[in-house]
Amino acid sequence: MSIERFPPNSRYNGVPTAELAGPDGEKIVYLRRRFIPDPATLVTVGEVQVQGGDRLDRLAATNFGDPIQYWRIADGNGAQVPSDLEHPGDTLRLTLPAGLGGGGA
Repeated sequence: MSIERFPPNSRYNGVPTAELAGPDGEKIVYLRRRFIPDPATLVTVGEVQVQGGDRLDRLAATNFGDPIQYWRIADGNGAQVPSDLEHPGDTLRLTLPAGLGGGGA
């Protein structure tokens, strides 16, 4: 079963759902786990160097035109905790979402 509850720019768009019966028998639909893709499989479209005060949402707004796309920066750099990537001087990969482009190591 799949219910599209997330917009196309969401990292959860296309993640499958599942069902569980609640204590009262009512059907509960929940989102299955989203696995972070292997960064080596994502297509690099650019790089950005982190400056003091940068946040991933601001970098995504500047580079992708959409602050919600911050998750693409996190995925492209293998971060489970996006704020781990906000260190001045670090160079971050900008990538296409998983499933787009040729990718490869």
